[in-house]
Amino acid sequence: MPEGYYKDIISYLKKSGFHRAKGGKGSHEKWIGPDGTRVLVPRSSKSRHTANAIMKDAGIDHKF
Repeated sequence: MPEGYYKDIISYLKKSGFHRAKGGKGSHEKWIGPDGTRVLVPRSSKSRHTANAIMKDAGIDHKF
């Protein structure tokens, strides 16, 4: 079973120009894109479906 998708999600966000913003609650992080798009990323992203939804919300054309 995979460890989780957190590192992969963050890698794609950084490549797309996203940066981590202050805030987020609990185990979630806020990331903001160059066009102002905001996404929340849970540090324990173990679901492929959640990872794909984050990519879609960020406007990144990638599927896990």
